[in-house]
Amino acid sequence: MTTKKIIPCLDIKDGKVVKGVKFQDVKEVAKPSELAKLYNDSGADELVFYDITASNEGRKIFSNILKEVTDNITIPLTVGGGISTLEDIAAVLDCGASKVSITTGALKNPQLISDAAKKYGSQCIVLAVDVKRVDGIFRVFAKGGREDSGLDMVSWIKRGEDLGAGELVVNSIDTDGVKEGFDLPMLEAARKAVSIPIIASGGAGCIADFVELFTKLPGIESGLAASVFHFDEVKIPELKQALRENGIAVDYM
Repeated sequence: MTTKKIIPCLDIKDGKVVKGVKFQDVKEVAKPSELAKLYNDSGADELVFYDITASNEGRKIFSNILKEVTDNITIPLTVGGGISTLEDIAAVLDCGASKVSITTGALKNPQLISDAAKKYGSQCIVLAVDVKRVDGIFRVFAKGGREDSGLDMVSWIKRGEDLGAGELVVNSIDTDGVKEGFDLPMLEAARKAVSIPIIASGGAGCIADFVELFTKLPGIESGLAASVFHFDEVKIPELKQALRENGIAVDYM
């Protein structure tokens, strides 16, 4: 039985952790390093750090803030935002990140996935897709959900896997911050398309949503969430206990 992972996400804007609904109306939550340490000490399996405006603003990631985070945790950290070159990846890894998440940079230059996988190993390269339904089609969006790439999710993630991505984050814009459950149809379509591990993102509102995710889609390896953890609506130890009670394997602290 595959052990499932629980992954809090730190969306960073102007140096602070923020959260919105469907990528809109973002509000400040906390200082990144403090929240990261809290999750590290609470039993999170991994952590994700997204600089959510870096790509849209055409700048590099906040390396000073990233370093503060890595100095406060011992669990693996995946970092994304404004990564478009091998030099960007090197800078993030030098700050202590375990993996690098590429979204807009990969859409602009798919070869970046292949080059990065060859240099650092596929296990280090995460392809993240922000997906929204457009006329009934799962469409991939760029620049923090602001720009429709015109690409179909299934064809894009298949290509990403072929290029060497070792992991996939599927983030549903339709359910982001809504707290009514993960986007199971979207995740099922992704799971059928690729064989690499998938992190489900967008829509978690309570413990039952994680139980439903791993029960109905046992092929999904990880559940990622933000606001339910940030606002203490779901505590990670209680979530893991509930998952175990439902026959879902998780690691304890």
